[in-house]
Amino acid sequence: MTASFFDTLWISLPIPCLVIDGQSNIAEINPAGETFMNASAKSLRGAPVWDKLHVDAPLDEAVTRVRRDNSALFVNTVDVGSGEKPPVQCNVQLTTIVDRPGYIMILLEPREIAHKMGRDLQSKSAARSAIGMAEMLAHEIKNPLAGITGAAQLLGMNLSGDDVELTDLIVEESRRVVKLLEQVEQFGNLRPPMRTAVNLHDVLDRAQKSAAVGFAAHMKIKENYDPSLPSTFADSDQLLQVFQNLLKNASEAADKSGGTIEIRTFYEMSLRVERPDGTRAAVPLQVEIIDDGPGLPQDLVGEVFEPFVSGRENGTGLGLALVSKIISEHDGWISVSSVPGRTVFRISLPVAPKQHDL
Repeated sequence: MTASFFDTLWISLPIPCLVIDGQSNIAEINPAGETFMNASAKSLRGAPVWDKLHVDAPLDEAVTRVRRDNSALFVNTVDVGSGEKPPVQCNVQLTTIVDRPGYIMILLEPREIAHKMGRDLQSKSAARSAIGMAEMLAHEIKNPLAGITGAAQLLGMNLSGDDVELTDLIVEESRRVVKLLEQVEQFGNLRPPMRTAVNLHDVLDRAQKSAAVGFAAHMKIKENYDPSLPSTFADSDQLLQVFQNLLKNASEAADKSGGTIEIRTFYEMSLRVERPDGTRAAVPLQVEIIDDGPGLPQDLVGEVFEPFVSGRENGTGLGLALVSKIISEHDGWISVSSVPGRTVFRISLPVAPKQHDL
């Protein structure tokens, strides 16, 4: 393999990686490492590594052991920072470099993504339990509500003035509750996905066109697509439902005068999810829906995919729970990060198997 290949490989590494020389000075750092350290490679080269990298563990002793034994070493769950921003919990790997005596490669694997995945899996489990109970209650409540609505309509036929307004209110509120119950029942009635090879950009274009002439007419929608993205393995109608829901949420979060939604797609090989059978699968296809609205209430960020949790007045809290359910049944993962002015919903999906590829 050529030197240019290894240069490309070094640049493409998705996790921070440093190389230190025999005196533990930084010899090289990859772009992910520059981002993590919040400093350029030029400013870091030649600097003592422990002056720039702050680790809550005696890694200088670990480096000495790796050099002495000429073997790799793993240090799990330690706080690592650069002094420029708060520490991040990481797994750290140290290994020697062939033909470079004394040189050590340090790889930092931030645990933030793993933590988010674990939290999201817990949310999905809680959502399934809550949805099961809600479906049962919905079925039992709809029949008496129909009777209440019918009785109120009959009463209203023989009343006038303020009394009619009261019966109209009963009918209106009963219908609103029935609509909510129908949304709850939708979870149980959602058919298993009919999965085929699907071009994500085709589905996103359908969702965007629908949004642009409807609920997102006041928004500016920007595309930032990776045209080389391979097909995913999904039910296109259910994915359309997911993207429309997220675009609707972003539109409703904006000011009445409008805002901007960015739809971004890209490929990231490092993400994997655990299937129900315990095996792990890559979910490299990434779709992000980004808006510049006020952001989610911080106390809700970790709970927005649970049923009946909503940050909007009169919101049902069912839309994102349904989105989470659909993505989970596609062996995918959904997460959210939010600060005022930037909310990002990120969906990670698998690549279509070769026999199903377009």
